[in-house]
Amino acid sequence: MTDESDRGTAAGVDWDAAATFDDEPDHGLRDPEVRAAWAARLRAWLPGRPADVLDLGCGTGSLALLAAERGHRVTGVDLSPAMVDLARAKTAGRDAVFLVGDAATPPVGEWRFDAVLVRHVLWTLPGPARVLRHWSGLLRPGGRLVLVEGVWGTLSPVGIPAARLTALLEPLVSQVRVDPLSHEPALWGGPVTDERYAVVATV
Repeated sequence: MTDESDRGTAAGVDWDAAATFDDEPDHGLRDPEVRAAWAARLRAWLPGRPADVLDLGCGTGSLALLAAERGHRVTGVDLSPAMVDLARAKTAGRDAVFLVGDAATPPVGEWRFDAVLVRHVLWTLPGPARVLRHWSGLLRPGGRLVLVEGVWGTLSPVGIPAARLTALLEPLVSQVRVDPLSHEPALWGGPVTDERYAVVATV
C-alpha cells in the first residue's frame, strides 16, 4: 500500500536555473546523437498521427520542440517563468504554447489531450497517486501517459522505482508497459548505472 502523503525529495533544487539547465546533455539536446535518440523515443511513445500533447514540467522545451517537429500540437507547463520564456523562444514558429503553472495541477481548464508527457517530475511531487489520477483525467479516451522517471544516487537515492510507479498506475489505466532506458547511453550523453525508464500507460 502506497502512502498518499509520500513526497519527492527535491529540496534544494533550483528549478529556475534556466541559464544553465540546457548544459545537461539530456536537457538541451545539443548533441545530435542525444537529440536523435530522444526523437526516436518520442516517435515510439507518442501517437503516430498529429495529436494534442501536454508536456508537464517542460523546462526549456527541448522535448516539446521534438514533438512539435513531428506535427504534434504541444502545450507545455512549467513552474518557472524563465524556463517558459526559453521554451517559447526555442519553439518559435511551431504549434506550441507554454503556460506558467504547477505540473501537478496544470492550468489547462477543460482542455483534454491525446498524450501527457512528463519527464523527471513525478518524483518531486507530493501525493504521486493523487497526481497520477489528475493527469489521467486530462486524457481523452485511449490517450496515453508517458512518464520518464528513475532512481538516482547511491548514498541517498532519490526518485521513484518503476515497480512502484506501475503499481500506482494499474488502477487508473487499461494498459501499462515499462521501457528500460539505463542501457541507452545516447539518451544521457554517456553511460549511466542507475535506474532510468519510461512508463507508457493507456487509459
